Amino acid sequence: MRRLLDPATARRRFARVTFLFWLPVGLYLPSQVLLLTERGLGLAVVAGLYAVYSVTVSVMELPTGGLSDVVGRRAVLAAAGLVNVCALILLVLGTTLWALTAAMLLMGLGRALSSGPAEAWYVDTVQAHSGDGADLRAGLARGGTACAGALAAGTLAGGALPLLLDTGNGSGTGTGLGDRLVRATDGLVLPLSVPGLLGAAVGVGYVVYVLTALPEPPRPPRPPASTRTVLSGVPATILAGLRLGVRQSLVRRVLLTAAAAGAALATIELLAPVRSARLTGAPESGAVLFAALACGGFLCTAAGSHGAPFVARLTGGSAPAALASLAVSGAGLLLLGVTAAFDGTPPAVLAAGGYALVYLGLGAAGPNENDLLHRAVGSATRATALSAQSLALQSAGALAGLVAGLLPAGPLPWLPGALALLAGAALWAVRVRPVPAPPAGAGHPPPRSAGEVLPGTDTATR
Repeated sequence: MRRLLDPATARRRFARVTFLFWLPVGLYLPSQVLLLTERGLGLAVVAGLYAVYSVTVSVMELPTGGLSDVVGRRAVLAAAGLVNVCALILLVLGTTLWALTAAMLLMGLGRALSSGPAEAWYVDTVQAHSGDGADLRAGLARGGTACAGALAAGTLAGGALPLLLDTGNGSGTGTGLGDRLVRATDGLVLPLSVPGLLGAAVGVGYVVYVLTALPEPPRPPRPPASTRTVLSGVPATILAGLRLGVRQSLVRRVLLTAAAAGAALATIELLAPVRSARLTGAPESGAVLFAALACGGFLCTAAGSHGAPFVARLTGGSAPAALASLAVSGAGLLLLGVTAAFDGTPPAVLAAGGYALVYLGLGAAGPNENDLLHRAVGSATRATALSAQSLALQSAGALAGLVAGLLPAGPLPWLPGALALLAGAALWAVRVRPVPAPPAGAGHPPPRSAGEVLPGTDTATR
């Protein structure tokens, strides 16, 4: 029998795989839009490419979560890594619209595939070793810290690398390293392409780590089946996951809170760059300021995630911790809105403080909310529930971004996101009653014959 990983080892490996997944995202994030415009695309076309990505993620979230619940965590994580590597290579080397569109489709698919399986792997592994009452918050907090830390480090490196390479005039006619790179590749590789290529190399390391360091956790025994039979179980698993959000008030609360967080993040991502440019007086310097703010925000998220268990102990549990953390985030976004009506150094400093509070609070809320979520769902629908959470965040974010963009400049566009966060905090003011997770086999398709009965308890898989 394969030896189970102990919780401490599972926490470390979960943090590492999370860091390796998000580091490439941080690397290409600062240069992605600039690279696309450097290829000759207008901003409207770039916005269309981002829409392709968003739609792909939204459409594929639940199917890929269900796939992970049916075929296993490691296979889906490895597939996500391979798809992301292909997407990054196509994105940074693509010069035609169809190639860049394909890159965005693959990137959206990779994001959907990765949404949930790593966290589900960690929870399944710890509960298989220590039972359903095992402490989950410490590992979830460490994963959140690793994610934010990877984004912060990647953003700094990805923003600085093209500047360091482009020591000439960037046109390919100078003597700088960037110009030599352009000449050697006939313009295929630009200095702005290098962070994405580095991210693809990290992605290969991610796939190797997934395949070698993440043993598949115990799962309910399933009869031998063809690929068609396995895939036919995905829709049933998706429906089982959706029923959780309808029938269980705690799961519904987590999904609504994710929607509130999505609204807040979309508001900041839309309005903060414009405000940064207004404060500095130029788009270029505004971009530098926003990059610094983004890095600071990721670090605040990391700090909040790291402190999530302490907040839970301080407030008396995961639900009160979620309430307090979301209230802090909502207050930060309100502060951003209030200071948007004023110019000058003091309002800018207060706005930076509000920005930090938003990300600090969201970082502390996430592990505590997911601690409750994982105790309410079983292994059979865990990744699907996480995908539904991600879908709620992105859908609400898309709607909030449209609303904020239509409102007149000033404090008003910040208000809907702040109200959404405060409403999300209020959801946790009602006492949470613990809901036992369903048996490990729950959520799988019914047995195909009388001799193919699935086990009814987790103990059958240990």
